[in-house]
Amino acid sequence: MAISYKDSGVDVERGYEAVRLMKQYVQSTYNGNVLGDIGSFGGFYQMPKEIKNPVLVAGTDGVGTKLKYAFIANKHNTIGIDAVAMCVNDIVCQGARPLFFLDYFATGSLSPETVATVVSGVAEGCRQSGAALIGGETAEMPGFYPDGEYDIAGFAVGVVDKKKIINGKKIKVGDMLIGIKSSGIHSNGYSLVRKLFGEDKAQLEKFDSRLGARPIDVLLTPTRIYVRSILSLIEKVEVKGIAHITGGGFIENIPRIFPAGIGCEIWQRSYEVPAIFKLMQEKAGISDEQIYNTFNMGIGMVVCVSKRNVDKALAALRAMGEECCVIGKTIKGSGVKLIK
Repeated sequence: MAISYKDSGVDVERGYEAVRLMKQYVQSTYNGNVLGDIGSFGGFYQMPKEIKNPVLVAGTDGVGTKLKYAFIANKHNTIGIDAVAMCVNDIVCQGARPLFFLDYFATGSLSPETVATVVSGVAEGCRQSGAALIGGETAEMPGFYPDGEYDIAGFAVGVVDKKKIINGKKIKVGDMLIGIKSSGIHSNGYSLVRKLFGEDKAQLEKFDSRLGARPIDVLLTPTRIYVRSILSLIEKVEVKGIAHITGGGFIENIPRIFPAGIGCEIWQRSYEVPAIFKLMQEKAGISDEQIYNTFNMGIGMVVCVSKRNVDKALAALRAMGEECCVIGKTIKGSGVKLIK
């Protein structure tokens, strides 16, 4: 008896249908630099001509176990935004403008409608960041993933003029740190989140007065994309360093932008920590140092500027719709000192 590829669990017709359904979302991200009429095994993107000494900046990331809540809620239209955000927010920290993005989607049994919905979120993230979605991979892997589950990751490439690279080398003692508000937990720390909130759909969908919302809605809020705001800011103000607050929270990420011999103090009362983080700290029974080393605590990006540029930087960010404030300053030493 002949055994076909379909008999083994891979249906290429479903793959063709997924491509057909996602095509409209992909093409909505195209710009004049996408050469969509050339080739079929690779994506083509023409380098912008206005940059005199272009340097490419690349980043790759995934969404992690936040995906579990997408499966539980059967909500797949925002998880792609997270995949894009985790990559483009990283590369813009170097002053790079995202050019294009590629995604990788893998599942056990392909649902064309689900993959197209996920890709609609990827396309939305690309539009928010100005990146073109020029390719990707959809892998059907029978027996490898549980029914109804999938994984998604992405890869972004951006460009910056060599003389405009932001690398933290100019940071000095006494510079100020501006925190830009996050949309929530973003996409890090979900292994701990899942231990604290569990995976019971009924409980997750119950309104929680402490959060002012259903937990599932708070936990699936997509990661904020800061690209346009940061690119606008660096055209108006000298920005010395930018930290994307991801896994490792404040404690690991902020010092990454400092030269040797410089640390910082963070003023915990400089802004109102969102209820979700207070609730998680209470549930976990952990110290400030532990939770600030895990979550973004309501701050998705930290920007370092000189004291004289603080007001101008705050005004520029607020003009772009960001909620922000001064949350600390650089000091002699190393690491992060939390000040209550």
